[in-house]
Amino acid sequence: MESYWIPFVWLAFVGLLGGTAFKIVQMGRLASREKTVFPTLDAKHGARSVLHWLLPFGTRNMRLRPFFTVVSFAFHACLLITPLFVMGHAVLWQQSWGISWWSLPAPVADFMSLVVVAGGLFFILRRIAAPQVRNVTTWSDYAIVLLVIAPFVTGFVAHQGWLPSKHAIALHIASGIAWLLAIPFTRLAHMFWFVFSRAYMGSEFGAVRNARDW
Repeated sequence: MESYWIPFVWLAFVGLLGGTAFKIVQMGRLASREKTVFPTLDAKHGARSVLHWLLPFGTRNMRLRPFFTVVSFAFHACLLITPLFVMGHAVLWQQSWGISWWSLPAPVADFMSLVVVAGGLFFILRRIAAPQVRNVTTWSDYAIVLLVIAPFVTGFVAHQGWLPSKHAIALHIASGIAWLLAIPFTRLAHMFWFVFSRAYMGSEFGAVRNARDW
């Protein structure tokens, strides 16, 4: 990675961590204004709800839509695992911080990148084709999906050598920075809020309504 990218990469991580911390504090303050949020939270029912929604086919809704469930879990698993364990990123961590860990074989990383891209395109087509989703879709929903898959497209292109290396890597880094900066301030933040929202819903259904939310 060229040295002039380093400040931008730092900016991306600072924006990600700082933005996430700001949003957590903001959401905590909003929740405290609602007199029912914190008193409703129940560790047992909240944890049970989170666990069921993290397990493939752990909820009735997932079992009713098996194809969507498989695509969704494959997409999210590859989305999280690939950037952490792709060889190029592991090398950068070792060079920058002296931290080394296991990395994915290149063919596996390529395949997982394609899974993310294919999953993203599936979600876009679903928003176009399914009326119940299309009716609540705005242009930003398409933009977010494209933003998510952009680092995987550019990373795959860079690894395959389909563009000059310097240009492909620049596109990959730029799209990755944009992705990280967008996480706290867009719907991508659901990767953090998921635990809180599911814990609250599980608590409300289990402790208050004596019912399951899965």
